[in-house]
Amino acid sequence: MATATTSPNGTPSVSIPDAAVEALQATAAKLTRGKAAAAAKAGGTSLFVELPRPNIQTVDLTLVGTAPLITHKWSTKAKSEILAKQMKKAQPAKEAKDPQQDFLDSLYVLSGDPRVEGGEIVNADDCTFGFPAIAFKNAAVSACTQVAGITKVLARGAFHVVGEYVAIDGKPEMREDMVRIGMGVADIRFRGEFKEWSTKLQVSFNAAVNRPEQVAYLFQLAGFAVGVGEWRPERDGDKGTFRVGNLDDLSSQPRQA
Repeated sequence: MATATTSPNGTPSVSIPDAAVEALQATAAKLTRGKAAAAAKAGGTSLFVELPRPNIQTVDLTLVGTAPLITHKWSTKAKSEILAKQMKKAQPAKEAKDPQQDFLDSLYVLSGDPRVEGGEIVNADDCTFGFPAIAFKNAAVSACTQVAGITKVLARGAFHVVGEYVAIDGKPEMREDMVRIGMGVADIRFRGEFKEWSTKLQVSFNAAVNRPEQVAYLFQLAGFAVGVGEWRPERDGDKGTFRVGNLDDLSSQPRQA
């Protein structure tokens, strides 16, 4: 029970029993679930958590493909068909398959107007092709399952790949594959494949808790164990693997974001 007292300057104050203070501190510790809150409970001095100042920097990583990269962008036609089905609209008759158009639709074209003749892009040197940047971050996050002490939740906020797409250095070729869809129905897919490829990532991270080498090692592990694109190791395939090509140069790379 609280008891009323008078301070030396005559101002009334309230004295809270020790048991009540301990109960409040215990509740705070449960809510924050942090070491700082637990320490405050033990010492009975403060319930505030002191956060270190973030030191956001960026590091450039050069990824070199160690296996072909297979792309499979959702085409405008495919998205329109899915939307029409969800809106209960009448479905038009299925069009004849166009392998060359399917090949083009599977690519992420960042610039230029690629033209296909005989299954090859004849003006590839005038075009820039890319791949979603988030795919590389997701690969690195998934790789955390193979590292003790790092969870996916922690990794998602530990670093970010800058940009929506990254440019792929390489020339795509048309690839033909037999696939199974639905209830074992077979289909033929025509997709883009970069047999030799590389890309550059700009990765932002908090240097107060991570070093650039640690970020690079995580991407190195991701390239070996997870991969990106279709038929990657994460999906029981062997495509889309990569390595970090500039590991030895990272000591001088970090800079303020």
